[in-house]
Amino acid sequence: MPTLTTIALKDKIANKILDLQETQQRWIEVDLSNQKLIAWEGTSPVRAVLVSTGKQSTPTRVGTFAVQIKYLSARMTGQGYDVTNVPHTMYYSGGYAIHGAYWHKRFGTPVSHGCINVALDHAEWLFKWSNVGTPVIVHE
Repeated sequence: MPTLTTIALKDKIANKILDLQETQQRWIEVDLSNQKLIAWEGTSPVRAVLVSTGKQSTPTRVGTFAVQIKYLSARMTGQGYDVTNVPHTMYYSGGYAIHGAYWHKRFGTPVSHGCINVALDHAEWLFKWSNVGTPVIVHE
């Protein structure tokens, strides 16, 4: 049974999507259930790609966020991993980022430590298309 907190978060996400669709603003939607990222301009989808989000033991956070900082290349470290030269990294919540992944081709399957892994060509396009402040909506 969903908790009040879960229901409130789902309502917040739904309301944010409705608000963004009333503008021509660029925004990013990540659908964890379908392992899909969609780049939007208002109500118009611009690009949709398969992604790999967090596995069950290291899930991707659900919520409404915004791109906070962008790096052409970054080093990512954590428990059980140390990856250099992670391309087109866009942090949107603490250590959570959308970034290119050169170390696997399992897009469409949750395999990450919580980040949103994107194929290299799509990550480059998304990096160029978005700005710091671009909304990122992550939902089930």
